[in-house]
Amino acid sequence: MLLGGAGGPERIGFDQLYGEWSVTGLRFSDTVRRLTGQMVALRGYMAPPLTAEAGFFVLTREPLSICPFCSSDAEWPPDIVVVYLRRRALPLDPSVRIEVTGRLETGSWTDPDSGFVSQLRIRDAGFTAL
Repeated sequence: MLLGGAGGPERIGFDQLYGEWSVTGLRFSDTVRRLTGQMVALRGYMAPPLTAEAGFFVLTREPLSICPFCSSDAEWPPDIVVVYLRRRALPLDPSVRIEVTGRLETGSWTDPDSGFVSQLRIRDAGFTAL
């Protein structure tokens, strides 16, 4: 579904992120491969951040009530998206559903400041509470 008319970001859902499992793990869906480098919109929940000053947060399909970095036993769902904001923002309550808009990026990348490794990111992002 296109948002905002021609040239607007395409809204994708968490169920559209991955296509199938292979011996090397999850594979990105045809939709994600097609939209890599493009502006997208994705709705989900802001996971509790590592620090309030972090320049990124993790977007999840379902709300998480604990900081996933704070416990070695925390289970990360496979369908998370790391969101890098255009400018820093205060974290929201993890029960508030948000829509993130930004440029979709794929492939393994390690954040140089935190060491956090991600496979799927939205860069230059902004978000709004729904």
